[in-house]
Amino acid sequence: MAIYEFRCEQDGLFEVNQPLGTAPAFVPCTVCGRESRRVISAPMLRTGSRSAWTAVIDHAEKSRFEPEVVTSLPSNGTRSRTLSMTPALRGLPRP
Repeated sequence: MAIYEFRCEQDGLFEVNQPLGTAPAFVPCTVCGRESRRVISAPMLRTGSRSAWTAVIDHAEKSRFEPEVVTSLPSNGTRSRTLSMTPALRGLPRP
């Protein structure tokens, strides 16, 4: 279910729950019953906490200009598997 906003000329904004992508352009106002036009608004993004969301955005912005330098392999013990050269792989460019 998605929350859609509508504006009544008399009573202002109100919200209506509809299945995603099925909201009509007009619905009756929940207070007065007048025809109300749908308002296009920014989607609401929910995360565990606002500070976590801000930290992710800050990290992504910083990494654009100052990428992290990696000096060793990840410590989880997994390594990438090397594929043997088969006729199907021979035509691919090498990294």
